[in-house]
Amino acid sequence: MHNVLINGFSGGTAVPYSQAASLSRPLGCRIAMTKPALSVFLLLSLSFLVSNLTAAAQDPNQTPNLVVDDDKVQCPAATFTSIQAAINAASPGDLIRVCPGTYREQLSINKSLSIEGDNGAIVLPSNMLPNTASPSGTPIAAAILVKNSANVEIDGLIVDSDNNGITGCAPTLMGILYQNASGTIEHNAVRNTKLHTARLIGCQSGGAIVVQSLGGGTSKVSINDNSVHNYQKNGITGNELGTEVTITKNVVTGLGSVIGAAQNGIQIGYGGKGEVLGNTVTDNVWSPCVSITNCVYSAAGILIFESDDVRVENNSVATNQIGVYAGGGHNKIESNSISNSLVLVGIDLAGDNNLANDNDVTNSGQAAILIGGNQNEVLGNDITEAPIGILEFSGIFGNAVSGNLFFDTLISVQNPMPGHISVPALIVQVAPQR
Repeated sequence: MHNVLINGFSGGTAVPYSQAASLSRPLGCRIAMTKPALSVFLLLSLSFLVSNLTAAAQDPNQTPNLVVDDDKVQCPAATFTSIQAAINAASPGDLIRVCPGTYREQLSINKSLSIEGDNGAIVLPSNMLPNTASPSGTPIAAAILVKNSANVEIDGLIVDSDNNGITGCAPTLMGILYQNASGTIEHNAVRNTKLHTARLIGCQSGGAIVVQSLGGGTSKVSINDNSVHNYQKNGITGNELGTEVTITKNVVTGLGSVIGAAQNGIQIGYGGKGEVLGNTVTDNVWSPCVSITNCVYSAAGILIFESDDVRVENNSVATNQIGVYAGGGHNKIESNSISNSLVLVGIDLAGDNNLANDNDVTNSGQAAILIGGNQNEVLGNDITEAPIGILEFSGIFGNAVSGNLFFDTLISVQNPMPGHISVPALIVQVAPQR
């Protein structure tokens, strides 16, 4: 019999949830100019040419420098059959086109370039090996690793880790990983970032898209319009000091109710900064959490953990145990639609000086909004169907609650927290990935 890991979180910290133009003239046309006029003409011409060359270099529809096709059927003129071979041959700033096909390789990028996939371009590595390590030294096997690069764009690929072949909790499996690197990740499908052995279901492995900074380095990445699903631990993560992420218009879908690792849809943590805007985040549920009195760990839609000044706005967040968790300070949770928060809460203001404003919070298990820190503001939220609308821990101070509307809610505002749920609420833990 195999030992089965079923704990929602092990290791790290758990806390209470609370793309040249040229000038020309007709043949036979003669232009007569004085020297000053000619000088001005040449200067203007040169300026125009440089301007257009610059524009051409920035045109997203520019012709690719390198073309890859695994079987040279769809693109017979392709120079490469391997994406990594094209990466190795590329000069900084090159554009690599990836034609439809299945590319069974891990990719490593350490220069600025762009990769654009045609429809049906699949990165499907087999028997993945460690290619980097985490800030703590834990080995990581990433399907696509971008490291120490100033500007890398990954666009239009299917990144599928289904054949990863990993047989233990280490190395940690990841889909796309940026380390001390910047750029853009957009229009990709990142899927099956999970382990397959039953006894490994509790491993804190399986981050679909991860951005992290190491040893004082920096990372600035825009993550836009991606489909992220079938991950074991986290959908999109931005961690560590020096990391800044803009996470916009992604669809992040958890596994639903699972007994293994407690999932999070989107996480910014451990000093990372950024914005989470207009995403759809659903189905992150840790099944052993069945009630307030029986819920050691929890799964979150959007998790802000030990990070400050994060903006979470205009997201649709549904069917998670905590919709949005604000565990740092000066975070702004505004204009989100949060629904079906199973067992726990829609918004958890666990830190200090956070703002929850103009959110629509519907169908919450314990409460729509939980205030567990000091000097938070809860303003102008629309709350429907919750046992308690706004629930404040006892012993906290300086919170402002006003202008909220309550519907189908038994208790609008409760302060202090009722004695019969105070102790169980305090032992529930969130489960960040690091």
